[in-house]
Amino acid sequence: MSTLQAIRGMNDILPDEAELWEQFEELVRDWLRVYGYRPMRMPLVEPTPLFARAIGEVTDIVEKEMYSFTDSLNGEQLTLRPEGTASCVRAVLQHSLLYDSPRRLWYMGPMFRHERPQKGRYRQFHQVGVEALGYAGPDVDAEQIVMGARLWDDLGLTGIELEINSLGQPDERARHRADLIAYLEQHRDRLDADGQRRLHTNPLRILDTKNPAMRELVEGAPTLMAYLGEASLKHFEGVQTLLKDAGLPYRINPRLVRGLDYYNLTVFEWVTDQLGAQGTVCAGGRYDGLIAQLGGKPAPACGFAMGVERLLALWADQGNRHERPVPDVYVVHQGELAGRHAFRVAEHLRDVGFVVHLHCGGGGFKAQMKKADAAGATIAVIIGDDEARANEATIKALREDSGQRRIAVERLAETASEWILGNECE
Repeated sequence: MSTLQAIRGMNDILPDEAELWEQFEELVRDWLRVYGYRPMRMPLVEPTPLFARAIGEVTDIVEKEMYSFTDSLNGEQLTLRPEGTASCVRAVLQHSLLYDSPRRLWYMGPMFRHERPQKGRYRQFHQVGVEALGYAGPDVDAEQIVMGARLWDDLGLTGIELEINSLGQPDERARHRADLIAYLEQHRDRLDADGQRRLHTNPLRILDTKNPAMRELVEGAPTLMAYLGEASLKHFEGVQTLLKDAGLPYRINPRLVRGLDYYNLTVFEWVTDQLGAQGTVCAGGRYDGLIAQLGGKPAPACGFAMGVERLLALWADQGNRHERPVPDVYVVHQGELAGRHAFRVAEHLRDVGFVVHLHCGGGGFKAQMKKADAAGATIAVIIGDDEARANEATIKALREDSGQRRIAVERLAETASEWILGNECE
């Protein structure tokens, strides 16, 4: 019988790596708490029309990448979520979270896209999403960008650079779109297959092409910045002023458009050249029209998402290593009465705060002591039937030559603290 394996592009996260993920997630929770963001959790499966309406029917995500299926029980069209913003906004509207005040929200979890797997790009991938709903000014845009800089500093990451742009408002984009199509039509023979497909459906995405053969063509295309009105320019200048006040360097990238239709005004990406082709580790922007687009009362919004796998890869490449946790105490035992006593002793030590590994699976004292040493424990607690009958245990230091001592269980925690911490328990 053949061995079953995980689906290509959907990866197991094994214990050593999972502990690094937990360390990262704990740091992220603390970082978001500092900025007043509250957690929420949305379903992995949503109605397919949610993403078609929010992301755009002619985007790559909706056209080619979504995992969609028909519910066999009721015929409903369902999709594994390919991104989190649409789900978050749907939840906010469904539960009327904006009825009394703006909201700062965040979420973390898996997303799904049917892509060609490569380093930093998987079919099941994980994101941290951050959404500020109900805030109209450039201050929230700038704050979310500065938040990224603080996280890179907290993680000790270097080599991540900021690119920003403004997409203006829909009417400004419409004028730019018409001129852009006219320009590209004149050079249709130079467009690649994706460019040909997007020419009349999503021409703005052509500007974000990664095809070097089209670089010269794209450089000569009309820039959206030239079509922005006074209000859009003022908003973008407000963002830049706050970034300068924060001492945060950035580069205006007029070709930065993002891949989702719902963005307007500020867009930004944090990029690195240390991850090969998958250089974007965090990206987002303002999406003031999405709430109304999904059926809610119009309200401004701004958010971003970070790719967890990409950030962890960068974190590891820059020298971060998670040390495997080791127990304070390893409890070894032999004999039926000793086994029951050891179980109680291990729980007693955990009650007072020790990390305890209780040996399971049998074996002699010698073999068990080897496992205790391999586990990295500071001390071993040794229990035989004699100790069990006397309600005692033998304590032995494993990292220094302090010998061993047989003591009453009532004094075990105190003695263990002296040996491990070098001072008496209070």
